[in-house]
Parts: sequence; C-alpha cells; structure tokens
Amino acid sequence: MWTTVYLDAAVQQLKAQGYPVRDEDMARLSPFVNTQLGVHGAYTFLLPDLPPGAIRALRDPDAPDADDEEI
Repeated sequence: MWTTVYLDAAVQQLKAQGYPVRDEDMARLSPFVNTQLGVHGAYTFLLPDLPPGAIRALRDPDAPDADDEEI
C-alpha cells in the first residue's frame, strides 16, 4: 500500500511542478513494477515515526542513488 501512496505523491508533485501527466500514462502505473516488491514472500514493514496522514519527503531525483555509488 505504501508504494501506491508514494506513487500518488510523486504524480502530485510532478503536476505541481508543471510536468504533463497524461491519464493514459496514469492508467499504466503499477506498484508491482518495483524491484523491492514481489508477488510472493514475507514482508516486514517498519513504519516511520510520522504524524497521522503524513508521508516522508520524496527523494530529490537529481541526487545520486545509494545503488549508483561507485565502488
């Protein structure tokens, strides 16, 4: 469920920044197109300490990912 909440937050941020977000593209968004999610398996979720209804800030798309760091 959290992935869908953050997908929505990302789309809302894109719209607020003036990016064109087409309905036909929105219809194809899926939380299952994500490397951290699988259809089968056991999951544990550590909820962040946030006020009710709040979410973490979205990451800066210009910041390097931890996976992108050179070894």
